[in-house]
Amino acid sequence: MGALHYPTGVAHKHDGGWKRGASRYLYESRWFRLRRDEVVLPTGEAIDYTVIEHPGYAMVVPLLDDGRVLLEQVFRYPIQETMLECPSGGLDGDAPEAAARRELEEETGWVAGRLESLGSFYGSNGTSDERFHLFLATALAETGTMQREATEQMELVFMPLAEAVELAFAGAVSDAPSALAIILAGRRVLG
Repeated sequence: MGALHYPTGVAHKHDGGWKRGASRYLYESRWFRLRRDEVVLPTGEAIDYTVIEHPGYAMVVPLLDDGRVLLEQVFRYPIQETMLECPSGGLDGDAPEAAARRELEEETGWVAGRLESLGSFYGSNGTSDERFHLFLATALAETGTMQREATEQMELVFMPLAEAVELAFAGAVSDAPSALAIILAGRRVLG
């Protein structure tokens, strides 16, 4: 079978010939669910496929009027590292734009006068349905009102957008969604 070619920006949808049978949840928390499916592949082979169901999250690149972005240094327990990231958080039942606004203020104490979508993406589509929504926030105002969760140990970092873009391209922003968000914001703002 040869390679399929689609026009830019057009996704082709089909089931790939996979047939799902019984499903069972192995674990459920407030953040995600772990599901095991009995699947029959197009070849006829029966396998168990484990899927992480996640409600998704929103991420914001906050751009101040002076051309600086507001990022966060966040300790991430699973990898035992402090990462440079964009403000983000779970949808928690909200529309992506509402979640982006909420998380920006809760984590940084800043509010966006304007949000522009930078797109929506899947982060690990081989194991999860988690989708993240990226936004560029402008016309920012500082409220000083933060409501961080107990797991959110972070420091705010201000830097020129062009410097953040260079850090993303250099791999110094190793959180992939943050790097993508910064690069897309840079393309939109800096050209």
